[in-house]
Amino acid sequence: SEISRQVARNKAKKVILVDSNEYALYSIKKELESLEINIDFCAVLANVNNKKRISEVCQTFNVDTIYHTAAYKHVPLVEENPFEAVFNNILGTKRCAEAALEAEVETFVLISTDKAVRPTNIMGATKRFSELILQSIASQNKTRMTMVRFGNVIGSSGSAIPLFQQQIKDGGPVTVTHPDVIRYFMSIPEAAELVIQAGAMGKGGDVFVLDMGEPVKIYELAKKLIKLSGMEVKDADNPE
Repeated sequence: SEISRQVARNKAKKVILVDSNEYALYSIKKELESLEINIDFCAVLANVNNKKRISEVCQTFNVDTIYHTAAYKHVPLVEENPFEAVFNNILGTKRCAEAALEAEVETFVLISTDKAVRPTNIMGATKRFSELILQSIASQNKTRMTMVRFGNVIGSSGSAIPLFQQQIKDGGPVTVTHPDVIRYFMSIPEAAELVIQAGAMGKGGDVFVLDMGEPVKIYELAKKLIKLSGMEVKDADNPE
């Protein structure tokens, strides 16, 4: 949704919002229309695995750029539902890329993840597979295939910070997978802006890695959030 906000502010001629989630699609369309920008917004209820439907959208609207953000990305959920992740993340990307090629879309930008680097989980592996699909077809076609990898986005759906805040509000416990786990964080507008820049810079087959700054220890982040909420960490040193 943040990408579509920024694309609208950058005065695109037309913004086609594609989502399989009816309420999410309704919400972002309503929000964008309230900005009173003189742009056509079209809401298309569709699934990325329906190649015929995606092809129709590309051809009907004469699409220039696709930002492909459709993926299951919650690591533990994807571990429990690997086949759905393969179907959505890998085959969905393949079908959208093929639809883009057939319609001679100028640029196709895939949102990837830093977890695609030597993946240790299914989510990361499906995103790496998606990158390989695009790289394999990038050299022989007119459509520029660009991939952008980044880490955790603060406040995005399912990110750690809102989860920790809710757990603190509920009185704990705050769940940290492992005390040594580190994560990189950036803000939603920052990530979206860099994705749009990468799409403009890509020559085809490139993988852009966003500079996420210094990593943060999740354990330390959780402790800081507890203190900022006016509470204390209950542990062996502080059992009360």
